[in-house]
Amino acid sequence: MTTLRLAAAALAAAALLVPASGTAHAKGGDDGGGDDRGGGTTSASAGDYAVTVNGRTYDPAPGRDVKVKDLAVAGKVAVAGTHTRFTIDPATLGVYDYTLTGAASPERMVTRPTVVFASKVPVLTPAQLRAPVLRQLEIKDGTLVAIFATAAGKLKIQAKDAPQGGIFQMEPEFAGDVELVHTLGPGLFYFVNGFTGKINFGDGVDAVASGPGAHQMLLGKDSPQVATKLFQDGRTTRWSVVSGGRLGGVLGEDAIELSQGATSCTSQCQAQNRIRGSLPVPPDPTNPTPLP
Repeated sequence: MTTLRLAAAALAAAALLVPASGTAHAKGGDDGGGDDRGGGTTSASAGDYAVTVNGRTYDPAPGRDVKVKDLAVAGKVAVAGTHTRFTIDPATLGVYDYTLTGAASPERMVTRPTVVFASKVPVLTPAQLRAPVLRQLEIKDGTLVAIFATAAGKLKIQAKDAPQGGIFQMEPEFAGDVELVHTLGPGLFYFVNGFTGKINFGDGVDAVASGPGAHQMLLGKDSPQVATKLFQDGRTTRWSVVSGGRLGGVLGEDAIELSQGATSCTSQCQAQNRIRGSLPVPPDPTNPTPLP
């Protein structure tokens, strides 16, 4: 079972040689496997992120890392992986078109590119969004940490390139609470899971057990930490997140296991603050009904 293990300390220091243009490859760094793949990721599911900023693609060699700091960004940041891809818009600090690619993997939940979230956007004022800078970008294999700073605060994004698990979260740090709005992609919907009584999201397509089109059922859930839900309908959730809290996303078995909620953490919060693989997993939902 894959989980998000993206503490900055896990990305060891690297000596970099960055070309003047094109793709940047790390030439030094830690080969010791500091990136924890969550204990259950198969080799067929291993991820590999490449991030394009200002027309330059940062794509470190396997086992290496690349780090960028204090970069003024013109336009959107494109994140492309084996299993997931999305864009980040510094003008809004929002994440758009978070997509599962459907790449071959025993853990995949789709067989073609599927937009899971059309957007994940913080509600901020023009003053809070003024002067955005990419304060820190760290990439290693299938893990990413990006911190955007503005004149009023910062937003940290952590992501893991995997077909399922705790693979994404956003952590706002501003003077007050920040509202985050999740909007699902086309064909997806929130529903009450009849086996757990909890709210999940998915597309309602049953799993296919074998053959070239094999896949698990697409299931996920919002994963809040020190956050309060303000609104819920069939395609949208709105959350008020305390500064230092987070709003993450969990996909696959982790999304439906019979676990308790996250701890009330406001510092170094990560999605592995969950019980890993030791809780019962109920059957896939049957004919889930979208919330109104």
